[in-house]
Amino acid sequence: IGNTVLHILVLQPNKTFACHMYSLILAYDRNKEGPGSLELIANKEGLTPFKLAGVEGNTVMFQYLMQKRKHNLWSFGPLTTVLYDLTEIDSWAEDQSFLELIVSTKKREARQILDLTPVKELVSLKWNMYGRPYFCFLALFYILYMVCFTMCCVYRPLKPRTGNKTSSRDNTIYVQKMLQESYMTYEDELRLVGELITVIGAVVILILEIPDILRVGAAKYFGQTILGGPFHIIVITYACMILVTMVMRLTSTTGEVVPMSFALVLGWCNVMYFARGFQMLGPFTIMIQKMIFGDLMRFCWLMAVVILGFASAFYIVFQTENPENLGQFYNYPMSLFTTFELFLTIIDGPANYDVDLPFMYSVVYFAFAIIATLLMLNLLIAMMGDTHWRVAHERDELWRAQVVATTVMLERKLPRCLWPRSGICGREYGLGDRWYLRVQDRVDPNKHKMMRYTEAFKAQDRDNYDKGLEKLEINSNIFCKKDPSPLSLSRNTSRTSSHRGWEILRRNT
Repeated sequence: IGNTVLHILVLQPNKTFACHMYSLILAYDRNKEGPGSLELIANKEGLTPFKLAGVEGNTVMFQYLMQKRKHNLWSFGPLTTVLYDLTEIDSWAEDQSFLELIVSTKKREARQILDLTPVKELVSLKWNMYGRPYFCFLALFYILYMVCFTMCCVYRPLKPRTGNKTSSRDNTIYVQKMLQESYMTYEDELRLVGELITVIGAVVILILEIPDILRVGAAKYFGQTILGGPFHIIVITYACMILVTMVMRLTSTTGEVVPMSFALVLGWCNVMYFARGFQMLGPFTIMIQKMIFGDLMRFCWLMAVVILGFASAFYIVFQTENPENLGQFYNYPMSLFTTFELFLTIIDGPANYDVDLPFMYSVVYFAFAIIATLLMLNLLIAMMGDTHWRVAHERDELWRAQVVATTVMLERKLPRCLWPRSGICGREYGLGDRWYLRVQDRVDPNKHKMMRYTEAFKAQDRDNYDKGLEKLEINSNIFCKKDPSPLSLSRNTSRTSSHRGWEILRRNT
């Protein structure tokens, strides 16, 4: 019952009352430091009161709980060294990491905890010492891996075509080799080594991704921008395309160019994932993800309707014409593709003025130009501009959350020998087996003194303004003749009190 009350207090809107009641309940806890402590009991979602405060973005409760966990090591003048308990904060050897819970929640208030002590210092320590070097090495390794795969695709086994052409539009001169003919020369053996590296890399990608999908859940794993959801979809699809290409090569099935082309596009697009490790490029990837999976996905439905309607109209208009003179609409699939190019203004109107054009072509093309080029493209630009304005206010905050998510991912994937535990063991200071983070804080007394004087000046200004209003009500007839305003009265009193305040500051200095 006591643990349930603690969880309820974390969710209370009245933060001050919740903190006092929290302390009162813990005062009656018999097992304050043992494993049966109320603060260490998790709810059905596996969240302790401390983790629940982070997920809900309750910064007041989080700071209150951190004040209970800190130990002042020494203090000398304005300098103070504090040890913060990293229990439930550090993601090292944690099944449900506190940092991962913060970056995966949809509440923006939770990400503000990443700027609080000691979470900010812990993330900075992990990222600068281990996260950034490992991430840069992983980015370089992936680029070299993609270069190897690209070279294997460029020099894939082909042979000249021997069959006759079946159509005047048939332009194929090379065909795919059979499996027995693909690995005969020294160059083929070198390509085989690169293909084996590519397949092994695809298998490793699936081995690393599938456990996280089962642990986190597909909806959260693929749907969270901070966790890199879109890029996880891209890299998993890329690995599947590699395996499909391998099966088609082993069975000598024609058409391997289809999965190979998809794999090349997806693999190189995934390089943008590694931009999150750089402050200059990281926020732009967030913009791209928001626009693609927000504005562009909605716009594609409208674009598909317009293209389908006008492509059908163009095909019907040119259905009775000679396809040799107007080849852009010789069949229905080509009409769809040509209309798509017209929609994006990649090509001009496909009109052959050496022959007579149908009258309806001019009517349909006029309507298409108005709706597609002038209306819908400008609508897309306006939608993206609005998204850019909304995301620009929090892109730096989202980028820092991406850095935290990347740090937790690397810490979970890498062996323990490559990523030691951060912090200081409590045995060195007689604090048990818990781990602590040492943070040095500097308190400027002059700054706090200045703030107190500023508040005093504000209080004097308010008192003088109230007295001025009373005089204004008593001597209303006199003031009506002279016509002064309350603004000028408050300005004079403010100037007088400010003068006294500066004199106090000058004497104090």
